[in-house]
Amino acid sequence: MARAKVSIIGAGRVGSTTAQILAYKELCDIVLWNRTAGTAEGVALDLNESAPIFGFDVDIEGTDDFSRIKGSAIVAVTAGAQRKEGMSREDLLATNSAIVISACEQVKRYAPKSKLVVITNPLDSMVLLAKSVTGFPRQRVMGMAGILDSSRFRDFIAKELGESVSDISALVLGGHGDFMVPLPRYTTVSGTPVEDLLSKEKLAKIVDRTRNAGAEIIRLEKESSAFYAPAASLALMIEAMLKDKKMTLPCAAYLDGEYGISGIFMGVPVVLGAKGIEKVVELKLNSEEKALVKLSAEKIKGSVKGLRLN
Repeated sequence: MARAKVSIIGAGRVGSTTAQILAYKELCDIVLWNRTAGTAEGVALDLNESAPIFGFDVDIEGTDDFSRIKGSAIVAVTAGAQRKEGMSREDLLATNSAIVISACEQVKRYAPKSKLVVITNPLDSMVLLAKSVTGFPRQRVMGMAGILDSSRFRDFIAKELGESVSDISALVLGGHGDFMVPLPRYTTVSGTPVEDLLSKEKLAKIVDRTRNAGAEIIRLEKESSAFYAPAASLALMIEAMLKDKKMTLPCAAYLDGEYGISGIFMGVPVVLGAKGIEKVVELKLNSEEKALVKLSAEKIKGSVKGLRLN
């Protein structure tokens, strides 16, 4: 049986690392697009030359020709300017809007039946722009952020408690930014509520660190933003769709009344399968959690006002 094709727009660190993970798992054939052909071709050649060592058999192509994404089951947009120290994600709005519009016009032209995953920041604005440009139904357009934010939350809790990360179940809702909403009440350690294991003060510090985790990496690395964890998060979304796993994962989804919110993309738990977002899962939130989610939604609505939508 022929392998599915996944195209990645942007052969930078997130895009190339995602391609590496997908190849190692033999999930699909891969097209890496970059505006500089040599960059994408070089990454593809390097990955192909590792195949005999790791034992994977997939086709990896690097190109600057958008027509090569034709027939893709999934397209991921990772291209865009990165944050520098002291910048917010919203500072990238103007620059990355042009990049996302250009990429999504080509996705609409060459891969009109694909599922589209956006990673470019500011995430919540860029995925709304992608939906507007492509006209794809909301089931086939989504943003990668919630898995990343939840993974960071889980890691910080595991380190604090000296537990395996595999034993931590956690969830982060809301926008991908300062107003994301980690949910301690839905966080457990081997089935035990984390609120029974950590003081309110320690938990509050972990929540705050989770909200600022991306900026922490930029501050430490200076010239680079995060890419290992974002790539792993993206690869998990792609795997869930290619294998029709029906996994419940936090992703940026277009809301149409869920959680009392409409007209924006926001991080919520969804069921990911072969059709894309097959269901938005509505959690029962208490009054405090509802207020935080509402505040996050209002911040997203404020940030998308400057977008030129179709």
